[in-house]
Amino acid sequence: MTLYTTVDSPVGALLLVGEESATAAGGVALASVSLPGQKRGAVVQEGWRRDDAAFGEVSAQLRAYFAGEATGFDVECTPRGTDFQRRVWAALEAVPYGTTTTYTTIAVAAGSPGAMRAVGAAIGANPLLIVRPCHRVVGADGSLTGYAGGLPAKQHLLAHEGARPAG
Repeated sequence: MTLYTTVDSPVGALLLVGEESATAAGGVALASVSLPGQKRGAVVQEGWRRDDAAFGEVSAQLRAYFAGEATGFDVECTPRGTDFQRRVWAALEAVPYGTTTTYTTIAVAAGSPGAMRAVGAAIGANPLLIVRPCHRVVGADGSLTGYAGGLPAKQHLLAHEGARPAG
């Protein structure tokens, strides 16, 4: 069954969506973290059940992140996406807190050095905003480029982390 909850954050109310899981802490495997108005963001569907308790662990980790007490996440996630997307997302997960990287660097790390557009599309399809840190990817010149949650949210997240431009 699909479960959901919302968590207040400095960048807006986060919608958390997951699937019941016997192995995950709290009983849910995280499928999506999205912001209001996000491109391709999750929207609560008929038949989903709100279950705040099931998301207790991930909610606590998000609160710790925004309080400056945590720099990463340790939650079970559902493995959705193509093989290529999962390679790109694994490269995203390797970008350290407080730093930025470029699309080119992610493309190389994902084993597709000439596929910057495809890498950009895979990053844009990331269903786990904040938890999988796509906000840490910037243009080759250090400029802020697209973010599914909006550039103001990206700016806030990078400032929160004290991120330095890639280079």
